[in-house]
Amino acid sequence: MRDYLLFQLYGPMSSWGRIAVGESRHSDSYPSKSAVMGIIGAALGIRRTEDDKHRELFTSYAFGVKVISPGTMLQDYHTTQAPPAQSKVQYFSRYEELRNAKQGTVLSQREYRCEALSIAALWTAGDDPPYSLETLAEALKYPKFTLYLGRKSCPPALPLQPLLMENMESLKAVLDSYEKTEDMAVPKNISAHYCWEKSDEPGMDIHQQIHRHDDCISRIRWQFAERKENLFLQGKGE
Repeated sequence: MRDYLLFQLYGPMSSWGRIAVGESRHSDSYPSKSAVMGIIGAALGIRRTEDDKHRELFTSYAFGVKVISPGTMLQDYHTTQAPPAQSKVQYFSRYEELRNAKQGTVLSQREYRCEALSIAALWTAGDDPPYSLETLAEALKYPKFTLYLGRKSCPPALPLQPLLMENMESLKAVLDSYEKTEDMAVPKNISAHYCWEKSDEPGMDIHQQIHRHDDCISRIRWQFAERKENLFLQGKGE
């Protein structure tokens, strides 16, 4: 029996980053743990420079997600101007960057998910978490920093609607019992799938095990290690 914190992630656009190579910026079809814990960190008011707090947050809670709709793919041809990197030169605003006479153009292809909906679940992974689930729920209701779905250009379309559920027997049961907001443009004929980390979960076979590079080592240096994640496809083999 475990206690859970659940909340919905829905917006006109979201982008759940994968390994970025060169000009390509791909998005997974559902949120990564690092993205979800980033949302939690922003709600709590933890700054990116507070590496120890981010690492403690990441390791103190386990993560699961129910993907109700992966959304539709959108690709963006993105251009931006930036001055060349110079040693001992630090820009503190976009205005200072643009004042530099030398500007280069950075090109990239970025992926987004449109009208995607997932239900995220968190539960404590140790005996002494830095925050109670009640504190996390309150922070999601009244966040200290602006929340977004992977990129700053992707705000949530609706409140995250955090919900605490106590003494639940399984992750699947708690995810299935969550009542999402109905005012969503989500297709009705998509079978849900579930992802979680670490141990086996009652009611869900492990149909696939994937590797995601989203184990947060350092937010400052933007370093992430590999993490294993289990996947259950509803309807497969049933």
